[in-house]
Amino acid sequence: MNVADRVDADATQATSIALRVERVTAWYTGTRPAIRSINLDVAARQVTAIIGPSGCGKSTALRCMNRMHEVIRGARVEGHVYLNGEDIYASGVDPVRVRSRIGMVFQKPNPFPMMSIYDNVVAGPRLNGQIGDRARTDEVVQSALEAVGLWDEVKDKLRQSGASLSGGQQQRLCIARALAVEPRIILMDEPCSALDPIATFRIEELIRQLRETYAIVIVTHNMQQASRVSDFTAFMLAGEERVGELVEFGPTQQIFTIPRDKRTDDYITGRFG
Repeated sequence: MNVADRVDADATQATSIALRVERVTAWYTGTRPAIRSINLDVAARQVTAIIGPSGCGKSTALRCMNRMHEVIRGARVEGHVYLNGEDIYASGVDPVRVRSRIGMVFQKPNPFPMMSIYDNVVAGPRLNGQIGDRARTDEVVQSALEAVGLWDEVKDKLRQSGASLSGGQQQRLCIARALAVEPRIILMDEPCSALDPIATFRIEELIRQLRETYAIVIVTHNMQQASRVSDFTAFMLAGEERVGELVEFGPTQQIFTIPRDKRTDDYITGRFG
């Protein structure tokens, strides 16, 4: 097994595994894959960062973890992703159920503009039939907004549009929306790239808090952010074929101080990318 296919055993031996990615290869169209043979273990109650230059397949790998990749017309995936021992790509598995258990937060805040703050939070539970009476719905809204530190800021304007909030508040609203369906894992695709430094700080603080309950995977271009918020880091790179592969995976401190692969060291120290 080569370096690109190896998951560092030392990186996960002391933690339980929330999600296991095995030999995942994904295509958009044609015969050349976007990513190839990705192997990755996502630790429970830890933050895993995926780093690498633009075009190396970070977001594609992330979207394969909850079957979001397949919503793109013509896209396909081979390999396995195991959640509690169940392959989410197995025949008969409902992708909607998968996405409620493995939530996604996107790069640009995307609250539903025609919905109120309140209705944004409960959109997922309503779709999944998880909502009961009004009192229970109110509890779900308050709990999710409190979890992202937004309740005190919006409790008096829950009927206003989610789009009326600032960019940082919108992103926290989107995270609350993901939490409301009671996921086990949260995927974040560059959640701070469209935010100012103050809003970025608040999201990073929130990530550190959420890791006490959830496994989190974050894609980021920001090396400092990866070193600040993550426990494990995966470095991806696309070669001459423009196919993204996993170069190295391990504890964040090890990846940023004594990486095993020269390509990782070159990227982290700014020699390329």
